Amino acid sequence: MARILIVDDSPTEVHVLKTMLEKNGFDTLSASSGEDGIEVAKKEKPDLILMDIVMPGMNGFQATRKISKAPETSAIPVIIVTTKDQETDRVWGLRQGAMDFITKPAQEKELITKINSALNG
Repeated sequence: MARILIVDDSPTEVHVLKTMLEKNGFDTLSASSGEDGIEVAKKEKPDLILMDIVMPGMNGFQATRKISKAPETSAIPVIIVTTKDQETDRVWGLRQGAMDFITKPAQEKELITKINSALNG
C-alpha cells in the first residue's frame, strides 16, 4: 500500500485529493505548508508527494527543490498539483526536481495514472 503525502494549504483541496487517493487504495498523509511538507517527508518517508505551488511561506517550487536535493528524500517522486497552468510553470517545476505536473482541479483518472507511473517507473 503506497503512502502519499499531500502538501497543500487548502483544506478543501487536501480533502478532495485524499478522497480520490483513498478510494484508489492509497494511504495518505498531509502537510499544510512547504516547510511542513519537508519535515513530514523526512520523518515519514512517503512513497510519493503531491505538491501545491502557491502556499504562504515556502512555495511548492522551493519545497520540491529541497526535497529533491536532500539525500534522505531525493528518492521520493514529487508530482506538482497546481492551479498554475503556464508552460513556464511546468518547465520550472520539472527543473526543481518534480517528476510530473497536474493542473487543478485534478482529474481522478489522470492523477491515478500519473501516480502509478511515478511509483512504478
